[in-house]
Amino acid sequence: MSDKAIIVVGAGDALGGAIARRFAREGFAAVVVRRHADQLENLVTAIREAGGEGHPFGLDARKEDEMVGLFERVEREIAPVEVCVFNIGANVRFPIAETTSRVFFKVWEMACFSGFLAGREAARVMTPRGRGTILFTGATASVRGSEGFAAFSAAKHGLRALAQSMARELGPKGVHVAHTIIDGAIDTAWIAENFPDRHALKDRDGILNPEHIADAYWALHTQPRDAWTHELDLRPWMEAW
Repeated sequence: MSDKAIIVVGAGDALGGAIARRFAREGFAAVVVRRHADQLENLVTAIREAGGEGHPFGLDARKEDEMVGLFERVEREIAPVEVCVFNIGANVRFPIAETTSRVFFKVWEMACFSGFLAGREAARVMTPRGRGTILFTGATASVRGSEGFAAFSAAKHGLRALAQSMARELGPKGVHVAHTIIDGAIDTAWIAENFPDRHALKDRDGILNPEHIADAYWALHTQPRDAWTHELDLRPWMEAW
């Protein structure tokens, strides 16, 4: 059994899964979380077949009691939480006149509020030990709003502000908090199906490889504390920005 755990909230078949696999290769117990645990079966199997330790958890990250219970159980039954990655997206497009209050609030809950819950619980277990890494996955919408993405941009702006506040508070206590801006399409089945022209750029390194992003997350975690990065932006070489 491992003596350290990583919790990946929002672990799917692309980036979240790649992060979990990357840390599992380094000896972490990979605790992977999404709404439905049965959707984590392939990921956990891949981690275990590679010789790693994987634990699937199904929960609603917007529910405070479920998030609190997750950290309590991992600390009690698996290993001390050394790294927490918040990787929930909620990237939806609605014209402003068609953005209902329910849509706006749900996107905020998923992409911002649940990040607060995960970050708070990570801080509670890490600060007494004086170490740990908390990583928040952001997007282009974290720094600028685009037409049709009012709800998503508001949520991602909020998540970025949360990360900044936590970094200033927790850094002096030994906990590294970083925020990544993923500026570009990631190589996923969804991109391949819905944006085939964009996915065709894969052969020219024109979309982001999840494994390479995961390497950047590992690099953030292993940085010496005299040279911590708070915000890291990653984009393909041909991306317009």
